[in-house]
Amino acid sequence: MDIQKTGFLSIDQLADQYLSKQQKTSSATNEAGMSFGQVLQSKALQHGTIGQAGELKFSKHASVRLADRNIELSNEQLERLKDGAQKAEQKGIKDSLVIVDELAFIVNIPNHTVVTAMDSTETNDNVFTNINGAVIM
Repeated sequence: MDIQKTGFLSIDQLADQYLSKQQKTSSATNEAGMSFGQVLQSKALQHGTIGQAGELKFSKHASVRLADRNIELSNEQLERLKDGAQKAEQKGIKDSLVIVDELAFIVNIPNHTVVTAMDSTETNDNVFTNINGAVIM
């Protein structure tokens, strides 16, 4: 029985075909001259942290809460909020309560997103859930 005449590849031919593809893929990665760690560090620097990039997003919910509660952040308060989020990130906090003056913000640190906001009149019970750290600015 001759497998080659039936249109099927032999095991050796399949092995050569797949092994050569894997070698091409790995050599393409090596041609770039960067290790995985270097690529990861490069991407991290491009995106930056909260403090370096200066970007802190407000979720739709947080934006609605700010508008409903007539909360307007001054530039100085916004900078302090960003600083608080950066400190939380440095400590490894994932979901942080950041207090700036009489305002309280819940910030999702990995996503650099303010999830909700409230002022001192809204914090009657002084109970905050789903956080694993707090920063008071």
